[in-house]
Amino acid sequence: MNVLGRESITEILQTYNSDLAEKRFAYDGEASVYTVGPLPQNNFEFVVVLEESIPKRRNPSEDGIENEPYKRSKSSLQSKTFKVEISYVAKVGLNSISEPEKNQDALRVLDIVLRQEADKRGMFLEIGEGLMGVRAFDSNFCQTLGGLCLNMDVSTNVIFEPGPMVDFLLANQKINETRDIDWGKAKKMLKNMRIMASHSRVEFKVIGLSEKPCNQQLFSPGDDEESVEITVYDYFVKRRNIKLVYSSNMPCIDVGKPTRPNYLPLELCLVSVQRYTKALSINQRASLVEKSKQNPPDIIQAMKCNYVEDHILFDCGISIEKNLTQINGRILDTPKLKVGNNEDCIPKNGRWNFNNKKLLKPSQINLWAIVNFSERSDCSQIARELIKCGREKGINIERPHTIFEEDPKCRRATSPVKRVEMMFKQIIDELPNRPDFLLCVLPEKECDIYGPWKKKCICGLGIVTQCISPTKIDDQYLTNVLLKINSKLGGINSLLEIEHSRQIPLVSDKPTMILGIDILHSGSNVPSIAAVVGSRSWPMISRYRAAVRSQSSKVEMIESLFKPLANGEDGGIMRELLLDFYETANERKPTQIIVFRVGVSESQFSQVLNIELDQIIKAYKHLGRSHEIPKFTVIVAGKNHHTKLFQDSDAENIPCGTVVDTNIVHPTNYDFYMCSQADTVGNSEPVHYHVLLDEIGFSPNDLQNLVHSLCYVNQRSTTCTTIVAPVFYARLAAEQMSELTNFEEYSSETSSGEKSVNVPELPRLHKDVVASMFFC
Repeated sequence: MNVLGRESITEILQTYNSDLAEKRFAYDGEASVYTVGPLPQNNFEFVVVLEESIPKRRNPSEDGIENEPYKRSKSSLQSKTFKVEISYVAKVGLNSISEPEKNQDALRVLDIVLRQEADKRGMFLEIGEGLMGVRAFDSNFCQTLGGLCLNMDVSTNVIFEPGPMVDFLLANQKINETRDIDWGKAKKMLKNMRIMASHSRVEFKVIGLSEKPCNQQLFSPGDDEESVEITVYDYFVKRRNIKLVYSSNMPCIDVGKPTRPNYLPLELCLVSVQRYTKALSINQRASLVEKSKQNPPDIIQAMKCNYVEDHILFDCGISIEKNLTQINGRILDTPKLKVGNNEDCIPKNGRWNFNNKKLLKPSQINLWAIVNFSERSDCSQIARELIKCGREKGINIERPHTIFEEDPKCRRATSPVKRVEMMFKQIIDELPNRPDFLLCVLPEKECDIYGPWKKKCICGLGIVTQCISPTKIDDQYLTNVLLKINSKLGGINSLLEIEHSRQIPLVSDKPTMILGIDILHSGSNVPSIAAVVGSRSWPMISRYRAAVRSQSSKVEMIESLFKPLANGEDGGIMRELLLDFYETANERKPTQIIVFRVGVSESQFSQVLNIELDQIIKAYKHLGRSHEIPKFTVIVAGKNHHTKLFQDSDAENIPCGTVVDTNIVHPTNYDFYMCSQADTVGNSEPVHYHVLLDEIGFSPNDLQNLVHSLCYVNQRSTTCTTIVAPVFYARLAAEQMSELTNFEEYSSETSSGEKSVNVPELPRLHKDVVASMFFC
């Protein structure tokens, strides 16, 4: 949101109300405002004066008291004058609002009106560790089978808590003294953060930290390369006459370019308001869930209490029904599972367990070891409990060959990559052969050892590994660990009963491949990661292989499904997956392919068919038999639609397996909502499935049951997934590969505005794990 723009519009409406004929504005947060009817004239020019609050921080060392916690001082006010011009651009007619083919512009304007009203009703939640939650009301108009509807939802976004940078670092690392700041963690956290320089009010993006503290870091203040270098501290204190209280012994914030750093003392940096897009810590996630959870009655009441009739909508002649839309839904039968000893397992509320049950196809683990990077874990106990739990689930696990303990001197003095290399030197020296797998014990879940360790194992040496950071060890925790290990080693935890008996309509009788496609976007200048998983070992639909590639930042369509090379070969994703299907399906090519795509908007549906599906077909033809094109069913799964479903007369969530395909669906397209998971906290959110193409010819009932069943093939835990497992796995594969890759250098080069560089490739998986479910 453009805060400055919104404040300027508010000031204009208050100061120049009579000049504007008391018209109300709907502001889009960018450069456009909308009114009902014309303004008195086509062009205006206003002078606006805004006051902003500048937070300060006082260090007790000014009073001669060292090493005490910092305390806030009162903020000061600073006035700034702006010139704002408003000019007539175009007229948007609302007469077309009831015509689905012509009402896009009108609906877009009405959505802006709604969003402006919703923004006034947001509230903040304290999450901790330097983050805040912003509870907001999302609303938009949409055309449905039942007519024009208002879609409303309550959601919570996470932002950085704005204020002095040092406040954020202390809160983020849960410490009181700046001397205790872990600058390695700080550098990772601050990368790409937007900050404002308090002395200039200019906003920058952080690219890193200086190598030396502020009072030692030299730079040349002039454009002349021969100018005398000066420390950052002396430059600001002596040349800019800016008093620095506590920055002298801290690193500087680098907001420049790789070839020309631009250093700012830490205390002159303010954290700007911005979305937080990294993973939340365990404590942050728990706090967010606790403070933002709302059960169905709470959500309904919040929307009713907070909805205010908007004056601009009233001026447009639009009224909104206050009661929720009444619809009918169906509840699909829960899929049965087949587990070990040919036993049936019937999930309840989307969950099942292996109490007194064995895995369907357990692995044999002969040679393995535990690698311990944690000071607090009892690895001998972990080994005993894991072996015991494995025996109960049918996995025969021998005693670990060795427990490798990290030298305590390495933990603080060595980089994560070096620590991993030193540990592997011990492993290679002591283990007689390649281990079946390595259990890695980490000190915490979000640990900088994770990426280098995984990369070394699955890319460098081809060793299956499982990382854990247990806070408590019980049967449920160890069972979930064993499910992941068994899947990675090629075992099978469970199958659908209809899969096991080959009774899936239109799938079990013809070679059918199922694809899940997703793209992970990490930042504005960071390459995106495209991941596709493909089913293998047909007629099974519970085993998958992943293929992952990097591509240009923020590009929504996958660029390498089909990738012709100079030598005439195909180096794309689909060749890899099609060959794997052929090899694991008794040398049969797929005659049917079901594609599940996630992460695209309705405006991009045609691109999925014209670009991505076309690439898949080209990859298939490239393998030969170009006249035998398989039949395709293409489905887009959407989660960011803000549609919620409630039971009419019950405070509980809707049952898992609920399907809605009437009233609130698209008036002409083939789509449906499905809620596969029964959440115990908050409100269950259905997934919106759009069927773009169905050459295979599923009946609606068969297709919906297949989609529902694919939420129960999850091999990594004993809960069904909220979305079909193939796209769930694709996201896991993309996230796993992003942990192995350091795109910082590429990001810095592209953000510097210098010549474009090629997108760096992802590290290649070792041949011994490339076909495994390494992402589980």
